[in-house]
Amino acid sequence: MDGQGKEGGGAGSEYEVVARAFVDYYYQTFDTNRAALAALYGNTSMLSFEGHLVAGAPEIGLKLAQLPFEQCRHSICTVDCQPTPSFPGGILVFVSGNLQLGGEEHQLRFSQMFQLVPNEQGSFFVQNDIFRLNYG
Repeated sequence: MDGQGKEGGGAGSEYEVVARAFVDYYYQTFDTNRAALAALYGNTSMLSFEGHLVAGAPEIGLKLAQLPFEQCRHSICTVDCQPTPSFPGGILVFVSGNLQLGGEEHQLRFSQMFQLVPNEQGSFFVQNDIFRLNYG
């Protein structure tokens, strides 16, 4: 999405448009109404958050709601995406950026990977989500 390593599809391909819209929505929602993120996951979804594995939309929603901070603001630096042949119509999305926690002076760097898979309603859900802070 940022011009790195594109193969076919070109700028504005359907999967890139979907990935960008998802990223914008996900982080806007995370920063303003974190509880609403559970709706983006399904019964088979998995989240690895700093090495802690959680499965299923209700448990993922609970994990995100119980993070030890109330205010957060994400600033996205890069978004890379690829179609995923193993899930026809699926999209792999890799995000890097910074997050600012309320009351903290310094931003934290993070990386996050999503695998978006089509659902029966013609939209997408997050099948896999891996989040890590980047130290150093």
